[in-house]
Amino acid sequence: MASLLWSFSFGLIKGNLTGYDPLLVAFLRLAISAAAFLPWLLRTRVAPGLAGRAAALGALQFGTMYALYIASYRYLPAYGVAFFTIFTPLYVVLLDDLARRRWASRHLLAALLAVAGGGLVLARAATGGSAVTGVVLLQGANLCFAAGQLGYRHLVRGAGVARPPEAALLGWMYLGSVAWTGPLALVLGRGGAPGGGGAWLVLLYLGLVPTGLGFYLWNKGAARATAGALAVCNNLKIPLAVLVAWLVFGEKAAYVRVLAALVIIVAALFVANVRSPVEESDRLGAGGN
Repeated sequence: MASLLWSFSFGLIKGNLTGYDPLLVAFLRLAISAAAFLPWLLRTRVAPGLAGRAAALGALQFGTMYALYIASYRYLPAYGVAFFTIFTPLYVVLLDDLARRRWASRHLLAALLAVAGGGLVLARAATGGSAVTGVVLLQGANLCFAAGQLGYRHLVRGAGVARPPEAALLGWMYLGSVAWTGPLALVLGRGGAPGGGGAWLVLLYLGLVPTGLGFYLWNKGAARATAGALAVCNNLKIPLAVLVAWLVFGEKAAYVRVLAALVIIVAALFVANVRSPVEESDRLGAGGN
């Protein structure tokens, strides 16, 4: 569901928000998300240590990631941004292996299949319009997002049965991201603020739906998934974005490649979800499903 929500974002950002300061856009988008989760923050008590860790994680996964991600649109076309996000599954698997100090070759295979599936959809589009600065910014965003997913997974599993509702944890994450991107926008911000009703409507939609609801659903699933399945799902948004462009916006699509990519990514999910006894023990211990 989160992947489907995100699949609308690429074209909306490129068409409506590229000319504005990326730090300010990130701050405003996240402030809207934080406001949406305010009811859970006000009525849920979260231990100070847990709230602080969630806020720091939000500054990384949401704040820094969005600042780098939105900035990359100045140097890459929308399809270029979509293409260079395909490497996130590799970062998820490699960071998880590094943290666990063990090599999960099956998860790496699943991640490579997911990269191949995403690349199959966008390979032809990636041949032009790409700039090194945009690629570097986007890989930084991918690393922040991968580390944040794994960090949230560890945060929730470490809290155990006494953890507060995850909506409250996400609320603290959004607060942390706002507290981080706000000062960054004031000190380092360049470019103008969004102007016109269209840009603000897009910001409102992005803050409430792909960011607010999308990240809530995504992180909730991330806490219950294996690293391999989590890695693969990062690339589901790519063929879904093409399908949305075809079905909703009437754009032409390489239907055969999109269908082939979906088959490859489903196969990658199958590979990732064949759990070893150790992984099954981890899953049961985390209360996952």
